[in-house]
Amino acid sequence: MNMIQGQWPAAATVAATGRGDAGGAGRRGSSPQGATGLHQFRYTDNDFERIRELIHRCAGISLNPGKQHMVYSRLARRLRVRRVPSFADYIDLVERGDQAEMEEFINALTTNLTAFFREPHHFPLLARHLDRLVSHRRSLAVWSSAASSGEEPYSLAMTVVEHFGSFNPPVKIYASDIDTSALDRARRGVYAAERVRDMSPSRMKRFFLRGEGKNAGYVRVKPELQRLVTFERLNLLDEQWPLAERFDAIFCRNVMIYFDKTTQYQVLKRFVPRLQPEGLLFAGHSESFHQATDLFRLCGKTVYSPVGIARDGNREAP
Repeated sequence: MNMIQGQWPAAATVAATGRGDAGGAGRRGSSPQGATGLHQFRYTDNDFERIRELIHRCAGISLNPGKQHMVYSRLARRLRVRRVPSFADYIDLVERGDQAEMEEFINALTTNLTAFFREPHHFPLLARHLDRLVSHRRSLAVWSSAASSGEEPYSLAMTVVEHFGSFNPPVKIYASDIDTSALDRARRGVYAAERVRDMSPSRMKRFFLRGEGKNAGYVRVKPELQRLVTFERLNLLDEQWPLAERFDAIFCRNVMIYFDKTTQYQVLKRFVPRLQPEGLLFAGHSESFHQATDLFRLCGKTVYSPVGIARDGNREAP
């Protein structure tokens, strides 16, 4: 593998905690109001309920009632940065329309459990799917709709390079996420070496540079692979998605489980016209869409195809 000592971004550490941890099950702790004396900032049950409502409205995340202390620990740094004395004051600040702080608020409450080639059965299936389609269209498109810090879209890029035998494959890869800090890490493409410890030597040699000196212990995605992925911020709850493409595959894995059923259905409904008639939706291992059988049908292990889009292939995307 190539060795380089160049100036790599200082913030090379990649988050390894759970994406959407806000929605996961948790043991209910003591009331934040009762524990106020142990905290630097005043934080009440009412503050927590306001935060729950706000993050659900803005990002679709359903915080369960056991996450009071997680919320405090995630947001306390923002109160220090903004020099506000209480959570009530901080929530007021965010709700007044401070867009930069709203972005920081969302970033703080969305974390990113991801890995290269996570749920590995999806990648050879994607390669076969694209191979069937390439004879019909010159250019194909794949969307990683919850790209986090980049491991998934770079895995998609490696898959298509390997399958088509070229760093100029007939596939465009779009990658989006609501978390701007995760997207910054994704664009840099710098990862702790332990993140790729299970990758084969041939893949490492082909797709990564290994750091030396102050960058020892890190690897960087090669520029020719980075060029295959376009990263953009996108909130799946936004009224408009800045996408012109219809996709041959959409990856939305291990995100829907943190939405309530109504929000899941709304997002799935908007995915349908974004897919080509033969397109596939790749979901996470713990996700199922029984409430949306009018939209998608299961056609493989956590792989879905749209119902009805082939009969109405000219419908416009929202």
